[in-house]
Amino acid sequence: MSKNIYIYGASGHGLVVADIARTCGYDDVIFVDDGDNEYPSFEDIKRTSGIPVAFGIGSNSIRAKLFERVQNSGFEIVSLIHPSAIISSSVTIGKGTVVMPNVVVNAKAIIGDGVILNSSCVVEHECIIDDFVHISPKVALAGDVKVGKFTHIGIGSNVIQGIIIGKNVIVGGGSMVIRNIDDNQKVVGVPARLISSTSKMGGVNSSFYFPTSRKAS
Repeated sequence: MSKNIYIYGASGHGLVVADIARTCGYDDVIFVDDGDNEYPSFEDIKRTSGIPVAFGIGSNSIRAKLFERVQNSGFEIVSLIHPSAIISSSVTIGKGTVVMPNVVVNAKAIIGDGVILNSSCVVEHECIIDDFVHISPKVALAGDVKVGKFTHIGIGSNVIQGIIIGKNVIVGGGSMVIRNIDDNQKVVGVPARLISSTSKMGGVNSSFYFPTSRKAS
């Protein structure tokens, strides 16, 4: 019997999520996208709630909105973990999270719902990553770091131990975070410094819209 999954979001990010789904044993990966007539919309699949859903949406705010929609419609929301990821047995991972190739998550870390742990990032012991966070490729979080909802930590950034990063923060790529960061801040640099404030929800691409920018094939 074939094992099917819906990937909500036919974007470039969705392509990567689909690859992970296949490595996790799903035979038939079905893209769902509300902004492209090439794929079924969520309205088209609402009566087929026996098939689980994962998310191929890079924007934290849009992913949160779609997560709520899918959950309220009675679908099973699943997390996908690439087989090459190293995850401690004491780690807790929520629903709708994607863990990409070569990620490391160490002892007693807590990962929320709808999180993206992107390729080759490291989440050290006892970190807490709240819901709808994106940890970009090659990011390294030292032990006991806390990251608030809707925060995006840019590619190749490093965060020293014990740091608290608030909600809806954007950390620019290649930054070194050595001080706590309040909610709704945009920081960048070595060491990371404040450059502006973000909107109060969702940071990058904060508007709630559903089309995705690139087609999956």
